Amino acid sequence: MAQLTLTGIHKRYDNAEKKLFKKKKVNDYAVKDLSFTCEDGEFVGILGPSGCGKSTTLRMVAGLEEITGGDAYIGNVRINNLLPKDRNIGLAFEDYALYPPLTVYENLAFNMRAKKMPDSEIKKAIDYVAPLLKVDDLLDMKPPALSGGQKQRVNIARAIVRRPGLLLLDEPLSHLDGKMRQALRHEIKRMHHEIKCTTIIVTHDQMEAMSLADRIVIMKDGELQQMGTPLEVYDNPENEFVAGFIGEPPMNLLQSIVHHESGQFFFTFENSPLRVEVPERYYNFLQNNQKVILGVRPVDVMVAKRTTAGSHVPISIYENLGDERRVSVRVGDMLLNMTTTEDVRYERGQMVQLEFNAEKTHLFHPETGSRIR
Repeated sequence: MAQLTLTGIHKRYDNAEKKLFKKKKVNDYAVKDLSFTCEDGEFVGILGPSGCGKSTTLRMVAGLEEITGGDAYIGNVRINNLLPKDRNIGLAFEDYALYPPLTVYENLAFNMRAKKMPDSEIKKAIDYVAPLLKVDDLLDMKPPALSGGQKQRVNIARAIVRRPGLLLLDEPLSHLDGKMRQALRHEIKRMHHEIKCTTIIVTHDQMEAMSLADRIVIMKDGELQQMGTPLEVYDNPENEFVAGFIGEPPMNLLQSIVHHESGQFFFTFENSPLRVEVPERYYNFLQNNQKVILGVRPVDVMVAKRTTAGSHVPISIYENLGDERRVSVRVGDMLLNMTTTEDVRYERGQMVQLEFNAEKTHLFHPETGSRIR
């Protein structure tokens, strides 16, 4: 096992293509001032949308991309200029990259034979790893005869068979169907507990990151947005981007104007009669007519069982998904989504009143997106 530390990492690609009207070259930073630590034996997920720099970060750790600026350490060793073979890492790509003419056993043994390890040690290593990834019954088969899930298990087994200090997984489940992804997530989690290897997984799928990782690094446009446990980033998002990216369905983010009346604050919404009481914990940070982004998760909004003389809003969408119901209501020009496990049915256009779990609301600055404490 090993601790990974990234300090002020930058990655810039020099775009040598001539732009329209012969503009000068553009220096694009794929990763900007990225710093975090992956503790010894920890499972960390790097999560973000396509193009946010997460795979580039992994490739810099692996030694497949040069680091433009900053320092990377495995343990106490600075690895910026070390060759990939000298970093004691295992890497499983999104693509399986198995050797078709070789059997599964020979694929697993390939790198160890290249290092001229004795056959007895190779067999011992494969006999230990193969059952962990459930490929022990595939050892005599060749890759063309395997399913996608089997190929990916072999791919991961090949990465860990040398017992690396650091295991890097680059979107290993992206090519698999939903059921197979869930099954292999369980296998990866169980494997991690067995070998206790420091592991980093790159993914754009928040379900993978939330279910697998001890802590999650969330990136956008090459920059770190937040790092924390799955519960921390879900319950206490640092900014509007994290709030909207984590959670399925995502958090409602509603443009709101704070209204002060008779010593009390209310969230109001343009072209909507809806008014929501502001929790007292926000009073010191708000003022009358202030614009904010109100964030509330779908599970923290409910249709009121008892109606009063207050405002009503119309149902726009009703979805029965079996284990839960999803309801969307129109708030001005915005949709407010709710989820419930209650066996209820609503019709489009039906007028309802809402109840908010006020203590579960979040406020964000409308221009910067930063969280209002």
